[in-house]
Amino acid sequence: MTGRPARFGGRNDVVLAVVLDCADLARSGAFWCGALGYVAEPLGPGRYRRLLPADGDGVELLLQRVPEPKAHKNRMHLDLRVPDLEAEVARLVALGARCRTGSPVEEDGWAWHVLADPDGNEFCVLRPPVTSTAG
Repeated sequence: MTGRPARFGGRNDVVLAVVLDCADLARSGAFWCGALGYVAEPLGPGRYRRLLPADGDGVELLLQRVPEPKAHKNRMHLDLRVPDLEAEVARLVALGARCRTGSPVEEDGWAWHVLADPDGNEFCVLRPPVTSTAG
């Protein structure tokens, strides 16, 4: 995989990557590649697996295999913003996520569900507010 590192207007000497703990690199790689449309580097003997957008440009998701199971609420999580909330939640559940909310949470025009990946890491799937074009 090649591509430019994600810089997004910040410091030009810092590359942004998000690291996510997991128990099984192959399982987590398959889930997150399916969820995000990313591609994974070949699985090697180490405890890391790099995932990037298919074109190589964007934020790297680095999976890190750890021996201990997830025990507490994430202090940081990913938000996936989509136009069709229910369809995306159903798609992610079919990939192996578990939905933690029975009905969407609604606040300030946003609606979202809290899900967990196969390792129990929470993430949110959100539908942004509908913007009115009436004047």
